Amino acid sequence: MRIRQEVKFKVPAKLYRIGEIVQHTPFTRQTIHNYTTMGLIRESDWTEGGHRLYDESVFERLWRIQELRKTKTLSEIRDLFEQEVLSETMS
Repeated sequence: MRIRQEVKFKVPAKLYRIGEIVQHTPFTRQTIHNYTTMGLIRESDWTEGGHRLYDESVFERLWRIQELRKTKTLSEIRDLFEQEVLSETMS
């Protein structure tokens, strides 16, 4: 019989460079850069060389942006995301 042991350490989250995101999504490097500059997505960290790193949540966020782009402008999407943050903060 196996006894299940509790893990006593935290496994670090995978962080992705822009090139890896580009490989797994329909977005270009420039689009990822633009979305970051606009505040639609946020980097989680930076490499020592100054490259942006994104966590796994960026994929869901990019999917949402892609879906919202069917009916909204990027400015409208940014406003929507800002409203969501405000709503969460006030809750």
